[in-house]
Amino acid sequence: MSAQTEQTINSEATAAPPPNPRIQSWKNFYKKLAKNKAAMVGLSLIIFFIVVALIGPYFTTHDPYEPNVMNKLAEPSAEHWFGTDHHGRDIFTRIIHGMSITLYVGFFSVVLGAIVGVILGVVSGYYGRLVDTVIMRIMDVLLAFPGILLALAIISILGGSINNVIIAVGIFSIPVFARIVRGSTLAVRKLEYIDAVKALGASDARIIFKHILPNVLSPIIVQGTLSIATSILTASALSFLGLGAQPPIPEWGAMLSDGRNYMYDAPHVALFPGLAIVVVVLAFNIFGDGLRDALDPKSKN
Repeated sequence: MSAQTEQTINSEATAAPPPNPRIQSWKNFYKKLAKNKAAMVGLSLIIFFIVVALIGPYFTTHDPYEPNVMNKLAEPSAEHWFGTDHHGRDIFTRIIHGMSITLYVGFFSVVLGAIVGVILGVVSGYYGRLVDTVIMRIMDVLLAFPGILLALAIISILGGSINNVIIAVGIFSIPVFARIVRGSTLAVRKLEYIDAVKALGASDARIIFKHILPNVLSPIIVQGTLSIATSILTASALSFLGLGAQPPIPEWGAMLSDGRNYMYDAPHVALFPGLAIVVVVLAFNIFGDGLRDALDPKSKN
């Protein structure tokens, strides 16, 4: 064997293995997402909010529940960064403690709506005919009600509490996920490789979980991100109306409701909870828009 041949064999043996397609796909996705500066700002804010919700309460110096009537409606200062409310409680501390409540309601209400909606959407799109007709007509009935009115009706039946808000917001999120997943399932079901898998004797469950669901994840992820913003707004609205979190829980919508009585004398009581809601909702919306662009196969690299 010549020296040149031996060198060629050794170089081929030590050559880098071909890139993993899944890893390469994630790299391409991140490159697309990173090009959208607004989406990266939204992602950074979301990560910041999650970190604050997890560890922020351990670093606050005031009790979010303990009233101090001698210091009520105090303006923002070095001791009370966002001032105090009508009970003398530190608003900054209450906003930090309320962040975990807001994210908890937003995430879990969307998870509830997504799980049920995805199941109904896949079943409806895959089996079609009578199953599709029955499921979609039920979804149409739910969509006929404005989201906030449907949530109000559910809360009126279940009663006002954080968990009931999650149920109410989750229920009105179901039709959106169901319709999106149904449309994607109808498109994937018509592909030739699905017919080939059926011909090989694969069960319906295997086809749905292994071949259909992975192909409809993109719209689910995008809709889930955008739905979190809607859920936070709806939960805050319910608490503002007194049907969500009950006093003295530091939920932002309830804090905003308390502050409306002092708009002229102490506007900071309503200003800072309102700004917190706006910033969180905006972060999820712009990140969701960036996700939609990054996951769109038709978008340019």
